[in-house]
Amino acid sequence: MFCMYSNFLNIIDILGTFAFAVSGVFSAMEKKLDLFGVLIISFVTAIGGGTIRDVLVGNLPVNWLQNDVTIFVIFISALATILFGSYFKHLNTPLVLFDALGLGLFTIIGFEIGLEKKFSGGICVALGTISACFGGVLRDVLLNKVPLIFQKEIYALACILGGATYYLLHRTQLNNDVSKVICIILIFAIRIVAIRFKLSLPRVSLK
Repeated sequence: MFCMYSNFLNIIDILGTFAFAVSGVFSAMEKKLDLFGVLIISFVTAIGGGTIRDVLVGNLPVNWLQNDVTIFVIFISALATILFGSYFKHLNTPLVLFDALGLGLFTIIGFEIGLEKKFSGGICVALGTISACFGGVLRDVLLNKVPLIFQKEIYALACILGGATYYLLHRTQLNNDVSKVICIILIFAIRIVAIRFKLSLPRVSLK
């Protein structure tokens, strides 16, 4: 499975795994979990979305079961964050940054798998969004928090907009790796700007 990616996608996959693993550790540390709990949350955050995606498209066994690099990256990322995370006095900032970076990176991975399966643009965007968001959903559920994707914050929408942009760029003559970088930066920027300026979707509730 891992060899199906281009070299650039290999790098994106590793960086995305690292970003979400670190994000998971920071979330677990906020809840003051023990060492085992921190490692589990890190693992679930990093591979949760990709696992759901692979099950949906029939890529079985799922990617991380065939790829020792993924397990190694998660473990090293988690261990390094546990050892040096205490140097961050406020955990919220690194959590937001790594989570936003992971969103952009994994959106591309999911989108590319959709393209390989020759799915439509809309399905590719959906697979990218699932890959990027659902590890965070599982993380938040395990930590007894309402997942960000279900709240008013602009989260999944950033992946959808970035994925749609990538689909449009993919149909042009622009270099494919350049298109990937643009998409990743766009998703990261949308997420950070939304947090910085408190941009959100309207809440829906019963009156």
